Amino acid sequence: MSTRNIVLIVIGGLILLLGGCGCSGYNGLVQMDQNVKGKWANVESDYQRRSDLIPNLVNTVKGAADFEKSTLEAVVNARAQATQTKIDVTNLSPEKVAEFQKAQSQLSGAIGRLLVTMEKYPELKATDAFRDLQSQLEGTENRIKVSRNDFNSAVQEYNTSVKKFPMVLFSGIFGFKEKGFFAAEAGAEKAPTVDFTK
Repeated sequence: MSTRNIVLIVIGGLILLLGGCGCSGYNGLVQMDQNVKGKWANVESDYQRRSDLIPNLVNTVKGAADFEKSTLEAVVNARAQATQTKIDVTNLSPEKVAEFQKAQSQLSGAIGRLLVTMEKYPELKATDAFRDLQSQLEGTENRIKVSRNDFNSAVQEYNTSVKKFPMVLFSGIFGFKEKGFFAAEAGAEKAPTVDFTK
């Protein structure tokens, strides 16, 4: 066997090996990308559930004769902003996920202020409708946390695969880009101070 034939066999073997890695890796990335998209859909669904509960909560609270109007308006406005912030599932870049998270965080803050303010209204807290809505809202917040954690796990697996060798050679060519995570809110490391004396 001549040197030329050996070189051709080695080159042919390398091409087959790289082609096999590329096909297998591509299929793996497609599967992980679909998993991330599915987890994102769960996140959106849970945030939508929270958004759907807010009008009922606001209407229940409006029944309290002297409830702070500005607090209710803040919740309504934050809900409107959060529902307008839509992210294209094909572009879950770190910047887009951060934009979505910011809008949802504003709504979370407004809801938190509303619930703290409600502590001043024992007659409101005593109603079955309010207790039921508060319980549903708490359950929804737990669902959101689980969905966000599941999404972050799927993104971590995907991003790791995109950056691992040899897929790092192919991922850019195939259009697989790094996706964004949900991050902890600024100041989340500090426990909130609750003061009902005000």
